[in-house]
Amino acid sequence: MKYEREYVKPNMENYDKTYREFRLNVPEYYNYGFDVIDKWAEDRTKLALLSVDQAGKNPRSYTFWDLKVLSNKFANILRDLGIKKGERIFVMLPRIPEWYVALIGMVKLGVVPCPATTMCTPGDVEYRVNRAEISCVITNSENAGKVEEVTDRCPTLKHKILIDEELDGWINYEKEMDKKSRYLGRDEVEPTKKDDTAILFFTSGTVRYPKMVLHTHSYPAAHYLTGFFAHDDKPTDLDYTITETGWAKSSWATWGQWICGAALFQHDARGKFDADLTLRLIEKYGVTVLCAPPTVYRLMVLEDLSKYDLSLLRHTVGAGEPLNPEVIRVWKENTGLDIHDFYGQTETVPVLSNYRCMPIKLGSMGKPVPTLQVSIVDDDKEVPSGVEGNVAIRIESNYPAGLFKEYWKEPEEMKEVFRGDWYFTGDRAYRDEDGYFWFVGRGDDVILASGYRIGPFEVESALVEHPAVVEAAVVSSPDPTRGEVVKAFVILAPGHKPSEDLTRDLQDHVKKVTAPYKYPRKIEYVEELPKTISGKIKRGELKRKEWEGHTQR
Repeated sequence: MKYEREYVKPNMENYDKTYREFRLNVPEYYNYGFDVIDKWAEDRTKLALLSVDQAGKNPRSYTFWDLKVLSNKFANILRDLGIKKGERIFVMLPRIPEWYVALIGMVKLGVVPCPATTMCTPGDVEYRVNRAEISCVITNSENAGKVEEVTDRCPTLKHKILIDEELDGWINYEKEMDKKSRYLGRDEVEPTKKDDTAILFFTSGTVRYPKMVLHTHSYPAAHYLTGFFAHDDKPTDLDYTITETGWAKSSWATWGQWICGAALFQHDARGKFDADLTLRLIEKYGVTVLCAPPTVYRLMVLEDLSKYDLSLLRHTVGAGEPLNPEVIRVWKENTGLDIHDFYGQTETVPVLSNYRCMPIKLGSMGKPVPTLQVSIVDDDKEVPSGVEGNVAIRIESNYPAGLFKEYWKEPEEMKEVFRGDWYFTGDRAYRDEDGYFWFVGRGDDVILASGYRIGPFEVESALVEHPAVVEAAVVSSPDPTRGEVVKAFVILAPGHKPSEDLTRDLQDHVKKVTAPYKYPRKIEYVEELPKTISGKIKRGELKRKEWEGHTQR
């Protein structure tokens, strides 16, 4: 299907000019709930959220006025429980509207939400509740048992709120919401400053135990950079960002879009991702802006995209991990849309992005987001174009809004990432002559084979260009002659089976697509790849298994 879309002028028309001139000023006293949600609620008809159930049916619409009233009620539940500003609440909910209600209500009070994925095990719950000294948990009946199992081992936990059912020892959300006042004046609560703690995320924990990332109230404001620049959101948009509520990415799907006045689309998706259903929902409900992780795009391009009317979709964005060029190419061939890849971390707002106003270089992370000074640094000094180094954000003289406050209770981790004038992201990349950044890999993912430094992402990208490959993860593997070599773990597309001929074909393909020395000398076919609860491939886990019993140089 060939799409003819009405051209919508991008929010940013000239990157260089905007980067030089744009400033983000967050007032000393700032509260997203009052300053954004309640402000938009002055128009009682403006759509804020369209939510559908697991089957993609039974749509529920919420205006900003609805969210104002509901969040006030939830805040009043917490106030009556005696929960104060600065206390931390563990939030483990699926993709349902109550998640937004709870989030906004907490922010209004200055209570600190600690989002967690519903994939958490009881052990994960216990670790997070105790590590963050949680005083209250809010979840649903499907996950209440995990909390029940560890409650006796969580001494700071005083209150448990259940969204849907009634259970002994739990506060019923629906009953309490019915009782509470829908009014909450700003003068009734302790004011929040931009440097007060607003939200706590746990990192993915790919190498160590998950760290606690504290963000301040300037963080939601700084997500304007997400909505306005990366997503190009307008007040007329319906923005669908495919993410679990427990991931830091959930913030990238909320704050900035609502600042821009866009409405959010929410699907209570659970279990295995359904590409066909997702595409049908985009078509049915008229999604205009789509943001999804690479794995989702990889699965969607395996569908016959000509079956779906995606004509209202005007802007597509990728984030979570770098997106392979082949996926971008196939998506554009079938939809007429580029995927604008962007890059950030749990610790940041968007750092680098591809914008609608500038050409895309397939595979690049793009250029720095306005307000952030980003460079490639080694030995605390910037390196020239074309030289690989650490992706770093300058913090000298002006600590950027949106960069996290601290790793709570982790002073040594703070020393590791904050060095001199820079915050070091832990990712390796290089910058080309045009100012575009190119991902190489996590600092500890780089493979040293026969004297060459090989970034796994480039090899993975080459592999997924092959029609037989859906997904790939590349790590180092011990070798008696070379010390270490490239090994690929490969998930095959339907209709393909492992064989020696296929292995040779994949190796030859990589040799042709990228430098021959980068090809995987070992290939293992797998049904799935180990991933963090935020969906990132655990290369560290694969690498550790490869090196068990060996001494790595």
